[in-house]
Amino acid sequence: MGHTQDLERLFGLKDVSYKANLSKDQLFDEAIANDRGRIKQGGPDTDQKAYPTKLGKQGPLVFYTDPTCTGRPVKDTFGVAWPELEDKVWWKNDFQKFDPDKFQVLLKRVGEHLNERKASLYVQDVYAGTDPEYAVPFRFTGEYATHATFVHNMFPKGIEGVADEDAKRWTLLNVPSFHADPEIDGTLSKRAVILDMKNQIVLVVGRADYCGVNKKSMFTIMNYLLPNQQHMSMHCSANVGQGGDGAILFGLSGTGKTTLSADPDRKLIGDDETAWTESGISNLEDGCYAKLIDLDKQAEPVIAAALSMAGTVIENVPAPAGKKMEEMDPQDLDLTDSSITENTRFSYPLDCNPNVSEGAKGPHPETIVLLTADAFGVLPPVSILDAKEVMYHFVMGFTSKLAGTEVGITEPQAAFSACFGAPFMSHKASVYAEGLAKKMEQHGGRCILLNTGWGGGPYGVGSRISIKDTRALLNAGLAGDLHKEGAEYDVHPVFNLKMPKSCPGVDATILNPRNTWEDKDAYDKAADKLRDMFRSTFEGKGFASLGIEPIM
Repeated sequence: MGHTQDLERLFGLKDVSYKANLSKDQLFDEAIANDRGRIKQGGPDTDQKAYPTKLGKQGPLVFYTDPTCTGRPVKDTFGVAWPELEDKVWWKNDFQKFDPDKFQVLLKRVGEHLNERKASLYVQDVYAGTDPEYAVPFRFTGEYATHATFVHNMFPKGIEGVADEDAKRWTLLNVPSFHADPEIDGTLSKRAVILDMKNQIVLVVGRADYCGVNKKSMFTIMNYLLPNQQHMSMHCSANVGQGGDGAILFGLSGTGKTTLSADPDRKLIGDDETAWTESGISNLEDGCYAKLIDLDKQAEPVIAAALSMAGTVIENVPAPAGKKMEEMDPQDLDLTDSSITENTRFSYPLDCNPNVSEGAKGPHPETIVLLTADAFGVLPPVSILDAKEVMYHFVMGFTSKLAGTEVGITEPQAAFSACFGAPFMSHKASVYAEGLAKKMEQHGGRCILLNTGWGGGPYGVGSRISIKDTRALLNAGLAGDLHKEGAEYDVHPVFNLKMPKSCPGVDATILNPRNTWEDKDAYDKAADKLRDMFRSTFEGKGFASLGIEPIM
């Protein structure tokens, strides 16, 4: 079925026109000419939202979101609570239930709104997933050409061999010009991101124009679909070594997932969203969506180079005072400028990376890496995990966030996000934990917990574990050195973690974190405090009832 008939069937769209599957060059012109909306607090809804740099079409498109939506609107993200799905979905604060009857009325109202406006909509037909075994046809339909460009960057095109495409297709309708009425529509505000798992629809309305909404909505859907097919859907990066050894790296923002997976000696499979099937690992995407704030161009040369490439999208980076974006070389943009948001972003195709695995696929991973950045300074730099410990640390999904930039506030904050991506996990956490344990048992994967945080004291006292040491620890883990027969370990008395006594290229004194603190009593107190946070979170989330064993 063509998109015109299909979109009329789904949304009642009769008086609209479509610009379908335009090239990125065409979308570039369309975005600058037509993408209009609010870009400043209190500003009009008629401002230009997309701009060229001095490179024109040979460079990036620069896009500004609504000032209230510089990240995912998690409190306005819902799933339609159809009776047959209610017990299957993991409902939580950032994925709440939406009334099915209200949703049907809202869909009709959005369709009428677009018909009345005689809207011109952009359509991009892509896929979620690089492997035809599970790939899902995905049709983006929306008011902004920038969003269509983003989808073109981020999702695979032309996947051959996907059976029954019309039946599998998901459709996302993105309508920033429609402002919901909470009293009529059952929303919490004038915006909403609503996933209908039964009818394969995503509806985005109101001031929710952050580009990442179009990506993470589909990731949430794939996290629902793939476990039902006995596949693993994972918030992780992946790469493959020269000897054909695959690896996956789980981690929350700031733990090094993207940086550590970009390794000149290993081919990149993907940096964020990965599937693990009977045939191996593969990327769910065809692009990267990198944070730009404070980017070190020497440490991240791929992202730095891609900033000047055609067809990419820079999000919420301002032009310097007194300059027009049209006059700027992308390399001269101030990437430390957080005046719009700390969450400045950049979307670019995967092939901007010079070292990508063919087809963004690889073999079953030999090494699973759980990344954490412990700003309390008490976890070992590397630990060896057995199957039970993997499930525990996987569902806990611990890292820490720095308390912010206020003077005198240096106390870190613990962050726990189940499966290293709780907001996007549509099933309960145990589904993914059991899936990971099963895959590891089937394919003999080994696992390390790699801490990229602090040593010698907490943030503000100690120092960040050097990237050189982290790389050496990771390389030893990938080579199997930390698991080989005869390797010696200490067991941490508080966290029950196996800590290797030695590692090639690393000073052995840092491997037991207590050794690096001058004040041993302070270390013991800090370790006990973090252990208690783990315990209370484990109890509060009810993980024991899901069959996860507490290990500390």
